[in-house]
Amino acid sequence: MSTASLRRDHDLIEKVVKAMESTIQLLNDNKQIPESILLPVIDFSKNFTDVCHHTKEEKSLFPALEQAGMPSNMGPVAMMLIDHQRSREIGSRMEESAKEYLSSGDSTKLISDMQQYVEHITEHLWKENNRLFMMAEARLQYVSKKVDDELNEIEKTQLNDLGKSREHYEKLAENLSKDVSEQGN
Repeated sequence: MSTASLRRDHDLIEKVVKAMESTIQLLNDNKQIPESILLPVIDFSKNFTDVCHHTKEEKSLFPALEQAGMPSNMGPVAMMLIDHQRSREIGSRMEESAKEYLSSGDSTKLISDMQQYVEHITEHLWKENNRLFMMAEARLQYVSKKVDDELNEIEKTQLNDLGKSREHYEKLAENLSKDVSEQGN
């Protein structure tokens, strides 16, 4: 199945998004969030979601869809590319507001940026899971092995370039969930 790797990524991203939602709630309740929670959230959003996951889609899935007759300059693929750029922009703002929060203690901008990121990524994942991936499965059934192999190779290369592994990010997501829930107690 040519989207299995991407769906696994989505499950991991959703886990971190849930931790982000809890973090937002804690910030709204005036709880202090330590660097040990914020920096992994930024790392995951910037490196796993964008550098790894979005690159897999942009360098393998989208070109395969284009070869199967789905244009990249309009329609679903074009919308996903716009979404990817938007998530990069929000992620950069979130990184800056996290640094600001860690130095000043003012969480106003961080809450706003994190909320915007959560809403954007949640909507984006829904569009991919419930629309794009279904189209991809139908259009790419004859090349699914090739796409699967490409996705796995891109993930390996991107994460190796970062000096990280999928296991690192899976553990990071688990730890975030645990650390955020402990922060609320």
